[in-house]
Amino acid sequence: MSRFRMDPTSAQEAALLEQCRHARYVWNLALEQWSMWTRDKGATPGYVEQARQLTEARAEAEWLRAGSQTVQQQALRDFDQAIRNFYAATHGRPTWRKAGLHEGFRIVGGQASRVVKLNRRWAKVNVPKVGWVRFRLSRAIPSAKSYRVTRDRMGRWHLAFAVIPEPIPAPGTGDAVGIDLGVRVSAALSTGELLSCPGLSAAELARLKQLQRGLGRCRRGSNRRRRKKDAVAKLHARAVDRRKDWVEKTSTELAGRFDVIRVEDLRITQLTRRPTPIPDPDRPGAYLPNGRRAKAGLNRAILANAWGMLVRRLEHKAAGRVEKVNPAYTSQTCSACGHRAPESRESQAVFRCVGCGRRAHADVNAAINIAAGRAVSARREMPRRASPKREPQLATST
Repeated sequence: MSRFRMDPTSAQEAALLEQCRHARYVWNLALEQWSMWTRDKGATPGYVEQARQLTEARAEAEWLRAGSQTVQQQALRDFDQAIRNFYAATHGRPTWRKAGLHEGFRIVGGQASRVVKLNRRWAKVNVPKVGWVRFRLSRAIPSAKSYRVTRDRMGRWHLAFAVIPEPIPAPGTGDAVGIDLGVRVSAALSTGELLSCPGLSAAELARLKQLQRGLGRCRRGSNRRRRKKDAVAKLHARAVDRRKDWVEKTSTELAGRFDVIRVEDLRITQLTRRPTPIPDPDRPGAYLPNGRRAKAGLNRAILANAWGMLVRRLEHKAAGRVEKVNPAYTSQTCSACGHRAPESRESQAVFRCVGCGRRAHADVNAAINIAAGRAVSARREMPRRASPKREPQLATST
C-alpha cells in the first residue's frame, strides 16, 4: 500500500472529518444489526438490504444526506467483506469504530479522473463532497482502483492507494536464514546479527510519563486535557513511525539477501492475552494476585518489537520463501551437538551447552536451530512432559 501525506485546508479538514463520521456511523450501525442476531431470529440484513435502508435513512436525516453516498455505501461494502473474511477464518471479528481512533473512509473508482499531478512535489486528489485536496508526492503514484483517506491520532491526514507491490526477487544463492524473535533483541539472525526495533529514547519516555501523569489530573473536556492528549499522541505516533520504518527496511534487506527465511511460528494474539483472574476462595468477590502488571509490561514489549508486522511484511516481499518453524525448545537445544537441557540457558543472553560446553549468544543459538528447521531435537535426552507444546517462558526467552 502506497501512502502519501495530505495537506488539507481548515475547511477541507472539517469536511473530511464529517465524512469520517458518516462512514463510522454506517459501519457501527451495520455491526449492531449483525451483532444482535440470535438463533430464534432470521438472517441479518445483507449489503443489498442495508443499502436500501441507507437510502431511506438519507431521505429522512438531513445530516446524513449532506454526506457522500459513495462513502457511506462503501462503508457497507467494506463491512460486508469483513463479515465474509470473518466466516472464512482469514480475519478476526469486526470491531466497533471509535471517534478519534478510527478516522477514515475508502473510495473506489477510476483513479485517472481523481488524481492530478501539479508539479514534481505536489499532486491533488478529488474527494467526494470535499473537492480537490493536495498531497505530497513522496513517490510515484501507483495505478490503483481504490484509495483510502485516514487521519491518525496526531491529526495527520494520509492518502493510501490499495496496490500489491511485486515481491522482491530471490538472490539465487541458496542461503537460508533463521530469525529468533525476542524482547531484548527484536530479531536475532542465524548469521550472528542482532537487530533491535527502535522506540522512544529515554528522554522521550520520561516526557511521556510526565505527560500521562499530567493528563490524569486534567478535567475532562478542558482545553488543557486536549493539549496533553495531543502531546501524548504525538509521542506515540513517533514510536509507530520508527517501528514501521524499521520493519520495512529490515524486511526488504532480508528478502534481498536470502533465498529461504525461516521464522518462529508464534501466536502473538495468545502470547499477549491478559492473565485469567484467580478468585480468592476465602473472600467472595475478591481475587488473588495473578501477575497482571508484569504481564501487561511483557505484552507492551512484545507489541513494541513488531514481531507480527515483520513476519507479515516478509511474507509479502519474499512470497513463497518464508517458512514457519515450531519454536518449541529451540532456545534449549545446542545448535552444535543437538543436546537439549534447560540448564544450558544460563541467562537471557548466554547459552552454554552442558553437553559439549559450547558457549554462544542464546538468541543466535536459537536462530541457528530455526534456520536448520530443528524445532525439536534430541527429545530422548529429557523425560517427556505432560504438554511439550511450548517452551517455558517462551515470550521472554526467545
